[in-house]
Amino acid sequence: MSSSDDPQRALVIGEALIDIVSRAGEVNDEHVGGSPLNVAVGLARLDRDVDFLTHIGDDERGRRIVDYVEAAGVQLVTGSTDAARTPTALATIDEHGSAQYDFDIEWQLTGTPEVGPPLVLHTGSIATVLEPGCLATAALLETYHPSATVTFDPNVRPGLIEDADAARSRIDRIIERCDVVKVSDEDLRWIDPDRPPEQIARTWLTLGPSVVAVTMGAQGAFAVCAQGMVRVPVFQVDVVDTVGAGDAFMTGLVDALWSLGLLGAERRRDLARIGTEALTSVVRTAALSSALTVSRPGADLPDRSSRDAALKSAILG
Repeated sequence: MSSSDDPQRALVIGEALIDIVSRAGEVNDEHVGGSPLNVAVGLARLDRDVDFLTHIGDDERGRRIVDYVEAAGVQLVTGSTDAARTPTALATIDEHGSAQYDFDIEWQLTGTPEVGPPLVLHTGSIATVLEPGCLATAALLETYHPSATVTFDPNVRPGLIEDADAARSRIDRIIERCDVVKVSDEDLRWIDPDRPPEQIARTWLTLGPSVVAVTMGAQGAFAVCAQGMVRVPVFQVDVVDTVGAGDAFMTGLVDALWSLGLLGAERRRDLARIGTEALTSVVRTAALSSALTVSRPGADLPDRSSRDAALKSAILG
């Protein structure tokens, strides 16, 4: 159970796993991973209070995940360690630092988390498309939508999807219940290969979200809101690998909106009226969070002091 009923908390729902990293055909390392886990840890490193609902085993790998999230200050929700085994993902890193994943995962949720109503609820990736747990994830979005800002990153894993049309339908339904959506151009090529990212983002904006942000790799990022579109170039860094880049962007997006006082259901109208100047600042912060993460190995998301120092330096520069 959460240690606090303070509404100024985030609830993150989604998978946690162990990434088994392979380079040049050899296993080099194992480390804690999972897109929602990275967002939970990233927010905690930015001094946000976070509850995390997941599905891992009470085994050696599961205990490693528990230690990792708790060390970051994340509160693991009761019932998160009931899986038969802890999920894994074999991450094969190519010569450009990009990762391809092969998953061994079961995703299930039961009941409503024993936490107070959050200020913001984030979910995404495997948790929103893999049965049977994806059905419970969708139900929890409905439960918390009246009180919380809902954020979503599809972070598509095609290798786990047996019915592409069903997965796309699930993504569409979640977007209708979201306030903020972050998606990569790679995800969009899978979700809707026949339309350009800008057109898809504008369409999604009409379905319910107040902000839709799209990351474009080396081409930077753009975001759309009711007031228009903004674009932010990529920060130039030496890329070690891209693991966690999108999760860092999502974390930065949520944190920046939080700092502007735009999270929580009672601020939904204010979020819907966000201007392009404020949105540019939000996306810039998110892009910098991503840049800092790709400049070091693994999903090592920045803490507040290093992120804010880098942001200040970037602005002054």
